[in-house]
Amino acid sequence: MNGNNEFKFRKNLGAYVWVMLFILSACQPKQSKLMEGKYESYLIDKGDIESYQTAEGHVEPANEVILLSPASSIVKQIIKGPGQRVTQGETIIKLDSKAVKDKIEQLNDQLAVKHNSLEKTRLNAKGTRADLSYSEETKKLKIASIKSTLADQHQLLEVGGISQAKVDKTKQELVLAEKELKLAKQKNTIKLAQLATDEKGLLLQIEMQQKELKQQQELLSKMDVKAPSDGIILNIHAKEGEKIQGERILANLSDLTRLKVEASIDANNRWMIKIGRRAYINVNKHRLQGRVSSIMPMLDNGNLRFSVVLTEKDQSKLIPNQKVELQIVKRARYNVLRLKKGKLINSNKKQSLYVIHGDSAIKKDFEFGLITDEYLELKEGASEGSEVVISTSSPLNKLKSIKIEKQ
Repeated sequence: MNGNNEFKFRKNLGAYVWVMLFILSACQPKQSKLMEGKYESYLIDKGDIESYQTAEGHVEPANEVILLSPASSIVKQIIKGPGQRVTQGETIIKLDSKAVKDKIEQLNDQLAVKHNSLEKTRLNAKGTRADLSYSEETKKLKIASIKSTLADQHQLLEVGGISQAKVDKTKQELVLAEKELKLAKQKNTIKLAQLATDEKGLLLQIEMQQKELKQQQELLSKMDVKAPSDGIILNIHAKEGEKIQGERILANLSDLTRLKVEASIDANNRWMIKIGRRAYINVNKHRLQGRVSSIMPMLDNGNLRFSVVLTEKDQSKLIPNQKVELQIVKRARYNVLRLKKGKLINSNKKQSLYVIHGDSAIKKDFEFGLITDEYLELKEGASEGSEVVISTSSPLNKLKSIKIEKQ
């Protein structure tokens, strides 16, 4: 067969195929009515519509924890080594706590002495207050006695039974007694203030030592270096018997309570990877929601690397080093009217569909916005709660209204 004849043969064959397809389509029975149970409908509702770009990733701990030595000490025992899994509160390294225990014992002894001194000070203050009160009362009684004597002398002076000099002398004694009382009160006030200051000073010393004791007790609890969260030990930076200083790094621990997914995507799709963009992690038939948390500035073999952290508290479905599928949200509409896709629905922005009214399905024109593989965003055509035919067992006749019959 020469080239010209081959071209004619191909052309005729193509035409034949199109004719056969047209005939088959024309011969396919059209429905002029709907039978209950033979079609699928959907009630227009409000919800979210999202389209995705898939990517692959693997699970990693989101954080690394550094464990420091709480004080200068000696490494007594290393209980867990690199690569081992630990749970929250589990001891990793034991440090020698003898120095801390000795300090606690010393502080307890000092506090006992201080409490004893405080008790003595309070008893002395109580005795001093009693003595001062007695002295003051004695002076008051003396003044009262002088005043009584002076009153008697005034009466005797009127009848000439006593000299004026005697009366003047008694008056001088009264003035002197009152000055002594005033001076005694001032001294008593100063003395009582001194006693209060002594007690306050002891209480302050006790408070400071109690704080120090509490710090040492907390330090003692830290001498067993424990895992702050579930994780895996990455490295141990000490040896048994080694003398270490405070604030020295003892271990690195991966935090398994907070996980992330490290993923990559073809550079052609990098426009959709933005910090904060919603993403979904599909693992073992579970779908977990997350957000893009970081993006590497440089491409790696033509791929853009990025991280996704979970926004859900429960991360128990994920395991470190596990491979997972990601769905990065490309476009989305939230809380909009939507219609589920079916066999009668294509990807055109404007379509004619049937809306069920009682025992009939009425043909209406619809306008759509965002269209995904699952939903269409409804712009015009029906309202929330309208029931739309989305799929049938065979095509529908192009009628404005179709009857719905029960089986």
